[in-house]
Amino acid sequence: MSDAPNAAGEDAFLAAVRPLVDAIGGDPVPVAEAGGDDVVLEWAGRPVVAVRLPHLSDSLEHILNDLRRRHGRPLDELDRRAKQAVVRTLEARGAFTVRHGVETVAAALGVSRFTVYNYLNRENAREAGERTERTDGTRGEE
Repeated sequence: MSDAPNAAGEDAFLAAVRPLVDAIGGDPVPVAEAGGDDVVLEWAGRPVVAVRLPHLSDSLEHILNDLRRRHGRPLDELDRRAKQAVVRTLEARGAFTVRHGVETVAAALGVSRFTVYNYLNRENAREAGERTERTDGTRGEE
């Protein structure tokens, strides 16, 4: 049995996992160069590639760059609703657990830290109202 089918399978595997690696901001590295913190991915029982995960602070910048690409323009050019949606996305992805996360996001959005906190508080109040509505049948906004 030749290595060609296996190599083709590994190429397909690499192509399949590439969007995930890109989404998390990881870098594929040869297995021989894998470090202790790298994640080695296997295909058909053989190590194929290692993924070097980004530092947490680099992850936030990667997420912001991804959001810029998705919106097709710099985040500070978005309207208020779109900026609020960005903040919701970032909160869901844990961006505000990173040291200076609010400051970094505020700078990317072209708003003050106070505005980012307002967006977060508004979203948390909306979610609390929805939870109240679900548990007692009332409209949580009253």
